[in-house]
Amino acid sequence: MAATLMTPGVYIEEKNAFPGSAVAVETALPVFIGYTEKAERNGKSLLYKPTKISSFAEYVEMFGGAFNPKFTITDAPAGTKEETFSLNGKEMLVKINDNNTLYFYNCIRLFYSNGGAGAYILSVGTYAGKDSLEIKLDDFVGSDVPNVFEVLEKEYEPTLVVAPDIIAKPDMANNFYQLVLQHCHKTQSRFGIFDVAQSNAQTSTDDITQFREAIGTNFLNYGAAYYPWLKTSVVQASELDFMNLDASVDLGTLLPEEAAKQVVTNMKALSPQDLVASRTNVHQSLKASSSTYVHILEEIRSRLNLLPPSSAMAGLYTLVDSSRGVWKAPANVSVNMVNAPSVNISNEQQQKMNVDVIGGKSINVIRPFPGIGTLVWGARTLDGNSQDWRYINVRRTLIMIEQSLKLATRAYVFEPNDAGTWVTITSMMNNFLYNLWKQGALAGAAPEQAYDVQLGLGTTMTPNDILDGVMRITVKVAIVRPAEFIVITFQQQQQQS
Repeated sequence: MAATLMTPGVYIEEKNAFPGSAVAVETALPVFIGYTEKAERNGKSLLYKPTKISSFAEYVEMFGGAFNPKFTITDAPAGTKEETFSLNGKEMLVKINDNNTLYFYNCIRLFYSNGGAGAYILSVGTYAGKDSLEIKLDDFVGSDVPNVFEVLEKEYEPTLVVAPDIIAKPDMANNFYQLVLQHCHKTQSRFGIFDVAQSNAQTSTDDITQFREAIGTNFLNYGAAYYPWLKTSVVQASELDFMNLDASVDLGTLLPEEAAKQVVTNMKALSPQDLVASRTNVHQSLKASSSTYVHILEEIRSRLNLLPPSSAMAGLYTLVDSSRGVWKAPANVSVNMVNAPSVNISNEQQQKMNVDVIGGKSINVIRPFPGIGTLVWGARTLDGNSQDWRYINVRRTLIMIEQSLKLATRAYVFEPNDAGTWVTITSMMNNFLYNLWKQGALAGAAPEQAYDVQLGLGTTMTPNDILDGVMRITVKVAIVRPAEFIVITFQQQQQQS
C-alpha cells in the first residue's frame, strides 16, 4: 500500500491471515571426521572443509577409496589372547602393521548399508601414496591445523558426530569423545555416537571400565556408546591380494603347494614395476594353485571386516528417523552387512553394561538372536541414571523441537514485543507441536496433555523484561519414552465352571 494517501484512487492492501509455520529440522545428518584417500573437488582442497554428500558414489568421487594396509603372518606366541588361525598344522597370527589401521572408508560403506543417506565428510588428512599414516589428536584439534569443532560450529546442518578412525587409539579416542560431548552441548543441536575399544575377542570388563572412567561426567546426555564391534561383510575377497602382505612375509615358505612355490619364484624375478603390471595375473595364479593362499587372504579379510559399530548406528538412526520418526528409539532393529557381533553377550553380561548404578554411563549392546539376526539391544545415552535424559530418542527429539522452534522464531526478532506478536508466536508453536502429537512424538490422550506453550505479560514476562527487550517463552512437552522393560504377570486362578 502506498505510504501516503494523497492521490485519489483505489488502493490494495494485503494482510497475512495465518501465522508463520515451524518446520522440523533434519534429525539424522551425521558428520564423519577422519582420514580419507584424497580430499578435493574440481581441483580444490576439501581438507578441514565439511562437505555434504548424498551417496557413496559422491564420497568416492571426492574422497577416494580405502587405505591398502599391510599384514604380517607370524607364529602365535603361547598364551596369546588374539585370534589365531591354523596354517600347515601350526597356530599363526595375522597382525596389521603399525599405523595401518584406518576404518573410515569401510565405515562409510557400513553407514550406507544400514540406511544412511545424506552426510557430511570432514577430512583431517589424506593417505594417497602412503604406506602408513599415524592417527594423531593434533590432526583433529591441534594448534597448527583448524580445530574440527570450531569448523563445525559454522555448519548448522549436521546433527550427529561420528569419528570412526579415532578408536584405533583408545586413549586418544576417550579424550576426543569428551570434546565431542562438549561441542554437542555448546551447539545444542548435535549428538555423539561413540565406540568402546575392544582389546580382544572376549568380553572385557577392563575395556568398559576404562571407557567409563575416561569419558568423564560432563554433558553425558549428548552421547551414546555401543559395544561390541561387528564382524561385517563389507570388504569383499576380490579387494585383497598378495600386495596386502608385508615385504617380510615369505610366501614361498608359507605355501606348501609346489605349483604355488613356482609362482612365487617367478614373482620374485619380476621388477617392482612389472610386478604391479602383472598384479592381477599373479594373484589369480596363486589362487588357482594354493588353497593356503586363499585361506591367508580370508584371515586378512576377517580382520579388515571387524569394524567399530558407530557408523552402522549412524545409518540406523537415519533409517529409524525416516521410517518412524526421531521419537522412536533406535533399538530392536537389525544391523545389515553384519555376520555377527564380535562378542556374544548374554543377558547377565549386559546387565552391568546397560545399567551403571555408580556413574550411570550406560553402554548399548549389539546382540545376536537365533532365527532373528543381529539386533541393537540398547537405547540409552551415557547419562543412563537421569530420568530426563536416559533415552536417546528423548534427547534427540528435544533437540529437534528446540532447533525447529528456534529457527521459526528467528523471524520475529525485533518485532514489537506486544500481544499481537505473542499470539502469532504461540499459534505457530501450538500448530507445530500439535502435528508432532498427531504423529506420535508426544504422549497424551489430548493435545493439552502433550504440550503447553505459555507467552505473555504476567505469565512468562515482567514489565522489566519488555523494557529490556526480552521475550520469554515457556514450552513444555511430554516426549514418548520407550518400553525398555516389559513385565508380564501370570497368576493361576481357580476353575470357574
